[in-house]
Amino acid sequence: MKPGDDRAIEEMFNSISSKYDFLNDMFSFGFHRFWKRKLLDILNPTLGEKWIDLCCGTGDMSMLLARYMKSSENITGVDSASQALLVAKERSKENYSSIEWINCDALETNLPSHQFDGLLMAYGLRNLSSSEAGLREACRILKPGGRAGILDFRSFQGASIQGLFQKVYLSLYVVPIARAFGLGKEYSYIRKSLVKFPSGSQQIQLALSAGFQKAEYITLAMGQMGILLLKA
Repeated sequence: MKPGDDRAIEEMFNSISSKYDFLNDMFSFGFHRFWKRKLLDILNPTLGEKWIDLCCGTGDMSMLLARYMKSSENITGVDSASQALLVAKERSKENYSSIEWINCDALETNLPSHQFDGLLMAYGLRNLSSSEAGLREACRILKPGGRAGILDFRSFQGASIQGLFQKVYLSLYVVPIARAFGLGKEYSYIRKSLVKFPSGSQQIQLALSAGFQKAEYITLAMGQMGILLLKA
């Protein structure tokens, strides 16, 4: 599977949706929850604001947002993978039933412009066929002054110890474990998706070109993860 193939990526996330959250916990030793919480601490969503979670997958980030704001009102989760959204709906129906789940393309949501106070995207930008188009759509649906946070793996260009660690981690830990669950091909995609994924400084430039007024990039997990912070 090639990065940028929207249909193939959608099918991949549909195929792994039932095991996605379990494997995320295993591969990150549970730290992905800390990184997502860090993202929320920085953005500080408040009760009454309207938020959207683009590329929401099985809904983990959306429900963490609901817990953070102590309400599932005014939260929308968007993803193109219908099976992943079914998992999200099932997980949320008891405690977070007010979250609205929408099955659509993050590059073309068809949502009205300037309606959200905040936007989240966790491990989704890298999977879009165009990072710039995704950022442009994110900017369009945010209110002027709205804030966004995009969490993903960091892309390393050139030789570095951090880049070598990432390569070893993905090749010798993530893929072999995924293979044991019959998902080796699907999880080997992560390394492929990072080859042309923009670096932090490139993401800043793409965001500014897409219409954001401010853009900042910070790193987490000893430089392995990055958060792109934006203001519309």
